[in-house]
Amino acid sequence: MSEMGEVLPAAAADEMALGGRNYALLADIPVRLSVEVGSTAIKLSDLMDLSEGGIVELDRQSHELLDIMANGTLIAKGEVVTVNGRFGIRVLEVVAADARLAGLERRK
Repeated sequence: MSEMGEVLPAAAADEMALGGRNYALLADIPVRLSVEVGSTAIKLSDLMDLSEGGIVELDRQSHELLDIMANGTLIAKGEVVTVNGRFGIRVLEVVAADARLAGLERRK
């Protein structure tokens, strides 16, 4: 696997049994991975006044880890890296499985 980016093929189905569950059936389901740098709330008038070169201050400090989301659910935190001239994300903290599942349940 490269430092960031490519994901190696999944192991054989019998090796994918984890905690009594077989995840082989789910291996090919696409998941949208995104990274959130920060957010803010602004007035519509301020949004309409934005132009090239404008700056919007976000709610996150520059030294804080970024949120890594899978289909809108927080799964990890990391930092931005570059890989062959492209942005990547280095995972530094993985959210506990029970917290990830709780995020899924809240969206129902």
